[in-house]
Amino acid sequence: MSWIDEIEISAAEGRLAEIYPELVAKRGKVANILKVHSLNPDAMSDHLDLYMTLMFGASGLSRAEREAVAVVVSASNDCTYCVNHHAEALRRYIKDEETLTMLMEADGLETFEPRLSNIVRHAEKLTSAPAAMTDTDLGELRAVGLSEKDILDLTLIVAYFNFVNRIALGLGVAFSDDELSGYKDD
Repeated sequence: MSWIDEIEISAAEGRLAEIYPELVAKRGKVANILKVHSLNPDAMSDHLDLYMTLMFGASGLSRAEREAVAVVVSASNDCTYCVNHHAEALRRYIKDEETLTMLMEADGLETFEPRLSNIVRHAEKLTSAPAAMTDTDLGELRAVGLSEKDILDLTLIVAYFNFVNRIALGLGVAFSDDELSGYKDD
């Protein structure tokens, strides 16, 4: 489901034939954003490892905060693939549709409770104006309880989603309603 050739699970050979079953075991299915890597299985494996570490590894950032960052970064980049994927995951944690809509549009971020507001506004600024970042920005994160490691984790997650958004947008990775559901979240 992209603008380049992809290898289907049934046609996988070698390293890819090893990775696809591992991916299904870890995540429940193969997302199109990973399938687009099928011509380079080592990149697919490394990508998955980074994703799992950043989104599911030990961190002072909650799963909801991480998914909110994913949504805001992706909205800031107009990446509908990632906005839709991560908004679906975020719905497990945030039940308020107005809040979800604001995150999906990266709009009204200053209206959230202080911790979430500072986290997502930081993510939006780092995405849209990275050269404008200052130490003061980090002070605002510290003021709402983020540790130095949390700030590093936040920065890595923002950078990761900027990377992934460019893969999705640059290769025309598409989503469907079926593809959005059925992932493992642990």
